[in-house]
Amino acid sequence: MAQGEYKVADISLADFGRREISLAEVEMPGLMSCREEFGGLVAGLKGARVSGSLHMTIQTAVLIETLTELGADVRWCSCNVFSTQDHAAAAIARDSAAVFAWKGESLEEYWECTLLALTFTKDDGSGTGPDIIVDDGGDMTLMIHEGHKAEIEYAKDKTLPDPASTDNAELKCVYRIIARELPKDPKRWQKLVTRCHGVSEETTTGVHRLYQMEKEGKLLLAAINVNDSVTKSKFDNLYGCRHSLPDGINRATDVMIAGKRVLICGFGDVGKGCAQAMKAAGAIVYVTEIDPICALQAAMEGFPVVRVSTVISSIDIVITATGNVGIITLDLMSKMKNNSIVGNIGHFDNEIEIEKIQKATKRINIKPQVDRFVFPDGHGIIILAEGRLLNLSCATGHPSFVMSASFTNQTLAQVGGGCTSDNVYIC
Repeated sequence: MAQGEYKVADISLADFGRREISLAEVEMPGLMSCREEFGGLVAGLKGARVSGSLHMTIQTAVLIETLTELGADVRWCSCNVFSTQDHAAAAIARDSAAVFAWKGESLEEYWECTLLALTFTKDDGSGTGPDIIVDDGGDMTLMIHEGHKAEIEYAKDKTLPDPASTDNAELKCVYRIIARELPKDPKRWQKLVTRCHGVSEETTTGVHRLYQMEKEGKLLLAAINVNDSVTKSKFDNLYGCRHSLPDGINRATDVMIAGKRVLICGFGDVGKGCAQAMKAAGAIVYVTEIDPICALQAAMEGFPVVRVSTVISSIDIVITATGNVGIITLDLMSKMKNNSIVGNIGHFDNEIEIEKIQKATKRINIKPQVDRFVFPDGHGIIILAEGRLLNLSCATGHPSFVMSASFTNQTLAQVGGGCTSDNVYIC
């Protein structure tokens, strides 16, 4: 592990990363135009502290260097333990910004990296936190809010967060870190909330978190909903997934998709792209969907809309794309054909009951991010990336051109949000 004002897998990969970044820049005209258009602003992002939690890929590297070219001081971590491209992280760590990310982090390491990305080296009188945040899935936002809540309780009676109070493995890590750091600076998170202009959120599930927090009166930061921008959700979510889903399946398994029966769970923008990709590859595609409009759209596109339970025993590949919990249960997986493939392309890792299947089966690792789970009767299924984003874990995610559209929105959000809190809004 290479360390300094960064933590990456191998800093010697930086030249390789730089060559790929140079190729990506040509395919990302939106970001390059932002550098040209906003680089001459008197304010821009000059001196702004930006913390990011977003997949540390080659495309993200171009976003980071757009922010630094506009004057920002950037610290970054990934928002998924498997999605970092180590050569991209190395190039940015060497040349542009503080990066704390590598492919294959443990949960504990992941949350420590999140803390590091939120912690600037010098207290400038307003604390060590960022002025603005780029989030993807809401984990950075979650840590801030949990830390702020813990400080309020600590001020009353010195109570510290208790990791044993939750069954959620990730919250255990968050509570452990906050409890360790709280006595060192009992107002760290309150100072961060005071100084931070807001957060720009990249993905659907993160936006849902923000809306829920706002509804409950718990949202402490102003927020920009980048995901619902048309040039994000209708391009990245749709065309990006159409490109990267088959890429991930092919790199992971080398299985022929043509002729296979594929079940796409969810027919939102992500599900639409996935269904199109599988149909184009020659698969027989079924869709499950609870939203009546999306279900009707699937039917009008020629996809049979079914219940999972009615088709699961004949399905060869299942892809979850709902953003919800417990879509593919242990019971459903036990009924699947031998060597059926199960993968997720929703943001989080709880659409597939991974913890339950690990307890009920024998796990055989085939290669990184590809495991076969064998049931007591001898048949098994293949699960990709432990139920996390298979396109970023087993392949390289969305292509540069579509990410240019998404990340141009992020840059616009940061330039607007970095100047004055009046320009930050939740839409």
